[in-house]
Parts: sequence; structure tokens; C-alpha cells
Amino acid sequence: MGGAAQLDLDGKHALVTGAARGLGASIARKLAGAGASVLVADVREEPARELCDELTGEGLDARFVAMDVRDAEGVAAAFRSLEEAGQPVDVLVNNAAVDVSKPIEHLTADEVRRVVETNLLGPMYLCLETYRRMIARGGGHIVNILSTAANRTWTEAGPYAAGKSGLRAFTHTLFKEAQRDCVGIGVTGIIAGGMETPFIMERFPDADVTLLQSPDIVADTVLYALSVPAGSVVGELVVVPRREPSWP
Repeated sequence: MGGAAQLDLDGKHALVTGAARGLGASIARKLAGAGASVLVADVREEPARELCDELTGEGLDARFVAMDVRDAEGVAAAFRSLEEAGQPVDVLVNNAAVDVSKPIEHLTADEVRRVVETNLLGPMYLCLETYRRMIARGGGHIVNILSTAANRTWTEAGPYAAGKSGLRAFTHTLFKEAQRDCVGIGVTGIIAGGMETPFIMERFPDADVTLLQSPDIVADTVLYALSVPAGSVVGELVVVPRREPSWP
């Protein structure tokens, strides 16, 4: 039996969407700590740049990338710029997500569109740009952050659950195609339970934090998925608080 898997991302470029705060920021910190050059992608420029300053101040490598994942042309342009700058994406973490917690009878078409475009179409746009480039280079890893809503929904979660369950199906398909197209490409879906992040606390300020987990725990699962030696891959991973009410 071999020893524990080790993760060394020195010389690798990792792009994290929605990285300005919450889980995205935790993932960016962990990846930078493992040696990656982290591309902090977000529409929130000020907190994203603050995170980059924090990481570079610690001697780590981080750079802000302005990106609205809903803009397919903008995503494509960003990837072209990264390629031209000699910063091809070796690790993609699709983390950006939004939610509108309303009964379906009160939802507007614009609200539904915003959630589905951000949570489903956006990650698909990123995967399209990343996957073809990874095939050309012969390797890489894509991590899509899912949710317990990908398996089991609840009231006031219609668009969110639809987006996350769709992303889970897309992730499974991408995994199968990577098995066929390039064994050097890893594809992982991470089903994350409730976390104590602004994503939850800003919408539900009275939430019982004892039922939530730290985003650092979920970020550690990203590192674990990336650390599995060649020849194996973590296709899907579930990490939830022990008292998670929406799982299983």
C-alpha cells in the first residue's frame, strides 16, 4: 500500500469562480497554499482584489480576473487572454452561484434566468472553454461545486435546485467523456451541505450556525479530489454537516 496522497500544485494555474468571498475564497486560499497560481474570478472586484492582496502579502501567487460567468463571450475572451499570457488553466473550480429564495408563484422570469444562468449555464460555459484546452494539453482537473439540492429539493428552491441538479448531470456526462477522451483529465462534482458563508447568512441571518459547516472543510475536499494519484479519480464527493437537514 502506498502512502497518503500529496498535493503539489507548484507551476499550475487554478481558476476559481465566485472566489471573492465565502467558499470561493476558502478554495482560493487552499489552492494558493498548495503552490498554485490562483486566478480569482468574480464580478465583485473590490473584495476579489483584497483577497489577492492578502495572498500575495503571504508570498503566494494570486491575480484578479474580472468575470461574469453568465457572459459566454466574456468567458471565452478571458480564456483567450489567459492562453496568450501563458497562464493556461490547469485546475478549474466552478463555484460561483446565486439563489432567490421565493415561492414559485412569486418568482419573476428575470430571477429564474439569473439563477439558472449563473448556476448552470455559467459553469457549462467555463467547462466548454476549459475542457477542449485540457484535451489539447493532455491533462487537467475540473471541479464543479454542487449542492444537496442536486439530489433533494425543498420549498423556495425551484430555480436553485433545477440549476444544481442540471449541473450534476452535466458533470457526470463530462466525467464519462473524459474517460473516453483523455484519461489525464479529472472531473469531480462536490455535493456540499450548508456552510456558514455570506451565501447563507445574508439570506437567512437567523440560521442556526450549529447546523452549518465551515467552508474550509469543503475547500479541503477540493484539495483531496486533486490529490488522488493518476490512475484514479474522485468522480463525486459528498460533504455535509452531521446534522444536515437536507441530506440524504
